[in-house]
Amino acid sequence: MTTTADTDTSPDIDVPRWLRMIMRSDRFGSSSYIVVSLLFAPILLLLDGWPVLHTIALVALALGGLWLGLLGIAMATGLAIVLRRGVELPEQYWKTVFDDYPVNDPGR
Repeated sequence: MTTTADTDTSPDIDVPRWLRMIMRSDRFGSSSYIVVSLLFAPILLLLDGWPVLHTIALVALALGGLWLGLLGIAMATGLAIVLRRGVELPEQYWKTVFDDYPVNDPGR
């Protein structure tokens, strides 16, 4: 039996509260990481003369990638919890994560 998690009416949603925040953070972090990665090659060329700054820049990029990996693991864990409970996430839930508008918006 599959139930639907209705974010408007049901106060006892069977979805972890932190899942939406993790998914939004992962979305923002991924898009930011792509932009930073594209700009990173010229930055590394500029920092080539200073080995310490070059290393710091590489460590910062690696830590950003590690953070995105941890967010991905948390997101997969949250979605696995939802699937194990037999809950089907409605379209409104996904729209609040990816479309940046509130669920109660009648114009959409």
